[in-house]
Amino acid sequence: MHLFTRKVLKFGLIQQISKRNYSAAGTLINVTKNDATNTSILSLARPPVNGLNLELLTDFNDSLNKIVKDGSKGVIITSSLPTIFSGGLDIMEMYKPDMKRARQFWEQLQETWFTLYSLSIPTAAAINGSSPAGGCLTAMSCEYRVFVDGKHAIGLNETKLGIVAPSWFREIYISTIGYRQAELALLQGTLFLPKQALEIGLVDELAADKDEAISKCQKYIDSYARIPAVGRYATKMDFRSELIERLKKNREADTSRFLNFISQPKVQIALEAYIKSLKEKK
Repeated sequence: MHLFTRKVLKFGLIQQISKRNYSAAGTLINVTKNDATNTSILSLARPPVNGLNLELLTDFNDSLNKIVKDGSKGVIITSSLPTIFSGGLDIMEMYKPDMKRARQFWEQLQETWFTLYSLSIPTAAAINGSSPAGGCLTAMSCEYRVFVDGKHAIGLNETKLGIVAPSWFREIYISTIGYRQAELALLQGTLFLPKQALEIGLVDELAADKDEAISKCQKYIDSYARIPAVGRYATKMDFRSELIERLKKNREADTSRFLNFISQPKVQIALEAYIKSLKEKK
């Protein structure tokens, strides 16, 4: 369960030359399509930290499905915020929750992850800022990751907040950086700076700024120009279907664990303390 970060850096905004608006699912997601490359760029757009709440997750899922139906040959996930990719799951979905909404929230998180992780077209993340917890999950769920260099960090840091990463978060982490590295990182709630993230394989490349990150993501998508889509997707699902099917089979149990977890008084005390610490930093 991934929460907020307050790290702030400045990067240049992506140029919109040769691009047209494709879809705007409310104000939480911005999608542009580059006609020259036939690639869509999906930007998370929920200030101040792109906290993944029910509405953002719903728009994210809908936008991904529309991008595929539109015939885009690939999608690049990034952020419209200059210094943050995503701070992770919105803590207010878990603090003193309405349990009906909390269930809807978690089920939408599962559904959006299913869509992104199994998308039929190439996916790449242009990570233009801080990406803890749920932001890290979003990036890892893409096929390729380019991280803008700087002082911001990425990783699953739940233990520092007194909570535990769900099993499917952990499994993606393990498959990305290896069992031992994931075990140590999860136990310590480690957040990795860009060069560290590259060294352990959490990201595939670094970039000087957001424009370069998107350019490198586009190069990855273009690398499939001569590869039949049916073979590419079948191979992708050979790697990913086991985890997808396991979560689908245990989806209700996963939801119940989440609801039971956030109902615990000690968890609510920890969340309240975290919210208080954020307010004191303002």
